[in-house]
Amino acid sequence: MLSKFFQSRFLNILLGFLQRFQQRRIRIYALLFAAGLGLVLFVSACASNISDRAATTQTTATPTQSAAVSSTAVRIGFQKAGTILSALKARGDLEKALASSGASVTWAEFPSGPPMLEAINAGSIDFGYTGESPPIFAQAAGTPLVYVAYDPWSPKAEAIVVHKDSPIKTVADLKGKKVAFAKGSNTNYLVVKALEKAGLKYSDIQPALLQPADARAAFEGKNVDAWAIWDPYLALAEKATGARTLTDATGLAPNRGYYLAAKSFSEAHADTLKIVLDEVKKTSDWAKNNPAEVAKFLSPSLGIDAEVLEVAEKRRDYGVLPITDEVIAAQQQIADAFYKIKLVPKQINIKDIVWQGNK
Repeated sequence: MLSKFFQSRFLNILLGFLQRFQQRRIRIYALLFAAGLGLVLFVSACASNISDRAATTQTTATPTQSAAVSSTAVRIGFQKAGTILSALKARGDLEKALASSGASVTWAEFPSGPPMLEAINAGSIDFGYTGESPPIFAQAAGTPLVYVAYDPWSPKAEAIVVHKDSPIKTVADLKGKKVAFAKGSNTNYLVVKALEKAGLKYSDIQPALLQPADARAAFEGKNVDAWAIWDPYLALAEKATGARTLTDATGLAPNRGYYLAAKSFSEAHADTLKIVLDEVKKTSDWAKNNPAEVAKFLSPSLGIDAEVLEVAEKRRDYGVLPITDEVIAAQQQIADAFYKIKLVPKQINIKDIVWQGNK
């Protein structure tokens, strides 16, 4: 009996020990499991956070990288009668030259220089070509632009003309007469200087401020007495109506053309601007050596006979030249003349807006 008692007692103690050991094991396992689970969740959270940060970094970096390699859209304004840019557009050479850098080109047509420079002021275009007067009016109005190069053009490529049967024989005879020209154009300055030389004031005439197409209609309809105009419209007026020249710009105005750029574009994309100028120069060199070919090339788009266009091409010069001190001084004289007769509201300094990247 005693033996059984001790056996039973021993078994109870052993079972209790095993139960306590088992419970302790379970607690240990539970603690280990909880710790392991916590570690897994911690690692998972860290990994997720790192992944999210990487994704955020990638999302943030991608537009920046994309912007670095995305194409620059060079927006060019041109006049249909502007030989070089019209030819450059049609030939597609600029698009080819810019393709390797990822840049593209868009073109916008304008009837004359002043509205083109209004587009630069509005931020609609980056580059264009006008006569000598439009950039002066634009600078006086606060347009953020720069002179990047000039074209010698020719003083014989613009003139003041009258009808072949007009009684007007000299510029002095224009007193009290209606004279058509585009406000702020290169012929605006020609009119000012021609009147001055003839002893007249700007107020002695009746300015009819018309764009070339409207001025042509007014002239052919004899609704104006005279027309100050540039080639090829000048050559067309001579051919179509027998228009008689009172004076061209010889000794009065240099009649230069200017390649102009938005200031922001010249600062942000100087390398692209240089490529544009290089291609403009190539086209200019081609045009200078091939007047007959240029005339045939432009005839369909202008709706002017190649024979007439060839006359215009042969009496003008070409070039894409850096702006020199001499050119700046001549342009300053024009600005001062316009200010003197209050055509521009304030004095300006041409030198302030000359691009230094084309030296």
